[in-house]
Amino acid sequence: MGAPAMKLDAAGALLAGWAEPSGESGWAQAARARAARRLMERGAPTRRDEYWRFTDPASLISSPGPAAALRAADGEAPVFDGVARVRLVFVDGVFAPELSDAPEIAGVEIQPLRVALRSDIHWARDVFGVIEARGQEPVDRPLASLNTARACEGVAIRVTGRAAAPVNLVYLRRDVRADALMRHVIRLEAGTDLTLLENGSGAARLNSVVEIDVADGAAFHHVRAQGRDHERRAATAMFARLGREARFKSFTLTANGRLTRNESVIEFAGEGGFATVAGACVGDGGFHQDDTVFVTHGAFGCESRQVFKKVLRGGAVGVFQGKILVKPGAQKTDGYQISQALLLDDDSQFLAKPELEIYADDVKCSHGSTCGAVDETALFYLTSRGVPKREAEGLLVLAFLDEAIAEIEDEGLANDIRGRLGAWVARRQQA
Repeated sequence: MGAPAMKLDAAGALLAGWAEPSGESGWAQAARARAARRLMERGAPTRRDEYWRFTDPASLISSPGPAAALRAADGEAPVFDGVARVRLVFVDGVFAPELSDAPEIAGVEIQPLRVALRSDIHWARDVFGVIEARGQEPVDRPLASLNTARACEGVAIRVTGRAAAPVNLVYLRRDVRADALMRHVIRLEAGTDLTLLENGSGAARLNSVVEIDVADGAAFHHVRAQGRDHERRAATAMFARLGREARFKSFTLTANGRLTRNESVIEFAGEGGFATVAGACVGDGGFHQDDTVFVTHGAFGCESRQVFKKVLRGGAVGVFQGKILVKPGAQKTDGYQISQALLLDDDSQFLAKPELEIYADDVKCSHGSTCGAVDETALFYLTSRGVPKREAEGLLVLAFLDEAIAEIEDEGLANDIRGRLGAWVARRQQA
């Protein structure tokens, strides 16, 4: 049965709302055509779709997109400011070379996406739209299809050795109605290593996709900080394919925002791989944050971890949808999944849907999901030893979030994130 007419009409409007790219190579045009066809066959997302029933996609697909007031400067240093890195800056979703560092000092190949897609012979041919397409089964990801069909802004990064410094993608916003599509394509050759940092809101409404091909024995580290932009809306997706003994570690901090949906789709294509997808989220008021993760174990002896912590108050809503799929023959799989929420009042909500689907018999897989209030016993213990109640609550919030932060391999980056969360807690204590 085909998609309902309403979904198909909305898909057509989405494609029509963005100019069709021109002047690109044949392979790029073919990838875009396949994505557009996929979107038109399956339709735009609605609340009736299984993986959208907790999050209303209306404001992510409406035309025109909603405005978002710009956040006033508060003197806080940008995240990762104390880290030696190579900054690639985007303003309202458009690459700004005049604000960026020289890409060559990163020790890796970096090109604007527009340049890569115009090359007849380019390594991106095996990545752009390819890994994303694999991630469309068995779950439709229509916003990612739109991105493949129309996104022109972003970078193509190829790593052939150990990167000299982390690459930091910085997303600045100056327009209250900036509506952006961004696409990054990354390939790590065998035995290489890259740390990718992302920070900033990017646009009033952002649709961002990253495709990562991690070859045998390579290691990809990713740390992202979203916020503190209270009005922004964002739909992001990461698609990763892991080779033999490849390592993939991703952590996302989401602080405030009107609506944020982060999707992570990981595929183990080689034996002995390891992947972690983790996140810490803090928000209040009209805040809705959704982490949707799909990990496919398609090879022998791979390990995956999903660790998500959310702190919500003032009617905020947190969503977690996580699935581990173990295919036939993927023996010795070790899959771990935990999602927990700390509700600081009676108005906030945590909606969770953990899933395991296993077709192998020699595996170790587990999942758990809990939500609740601050531990009264721990709170009494701290206050009985002279810690003021509000300070004690803040300490317990930070301790709760730290299990997710501990998944960051670089201790300096982890401490930076801890500092940001500590500042968030302090501001709420003063409110």
